[in-house]
Amino acid sequence: MILAIFCGTSLGRDAAYADAAREFGRLLAEEGIEVVYGGGCVGLMGAVADAALLAGGRVTGVMPRALVEREIAHAGLTTLHIVETMHERKTRMAELASGFVVLPGGPGTLEEIFEQWTWGQLGIHKKPCGFLDVRGYFEPLRLMVAQMVAEGFMDAAYAEMLAFADNPRDLLTRFRDYQPPRPKWAPGGVEGSVRR
Repeated sequence: MILAIFCGTSLGRDAAYADAAREFGRLLAEEGIEVVYGGGCVGLMGAVADAALLAGGRVTGVMPRALVEREIAHAGLTTLHIVETMHERKTRMAELASGFVVLPGGPGTLEEIFEQWTWGQLGIHKKPCGFLDVRGYFEPLRLMVAQMVAEGFMDAAYAEMLAFADNPRDLLTRFRDYQPPRPKWAPGGVEGSVRR
């Protein structure tokens, strides 16, 4: 298994975020799960990569050339793919990964996972998407997802695609057991009450 990790380029205000990132990186290496991520040496990104590498894991970074030139690329990765654009970065990560895990981060982190979640709904891929919910960081998002369903903007089957867990082992179990729903708008797919 190769997991794409989306997370912050900052460490956050609470040490629990970096501790969780390091714990997750170690666990992935111990489980023989490879990491693919944005390639940075900073923030939670760097913490996950450092911990996985220290535990003997394989870590692949994918970074646009402009960011490499700003000297934020991790120098010790197993592999670093240098691409030209952010779109190429996301595409390459999606191609390499068999699932997508989110740790706390900002708008870039959310943009990356929302795209993969949307692609999963459309059947572009059948890979799991999940959130390692450190200190309840993603609880407001979980509530927003429930609101989308309650207000008729999304079928419950697509909300259920997202795994939320505060324990990394539980999250990995959910990923191993993942069964994708039928793609939206496909023959026999889930269209829900949003179609009028």
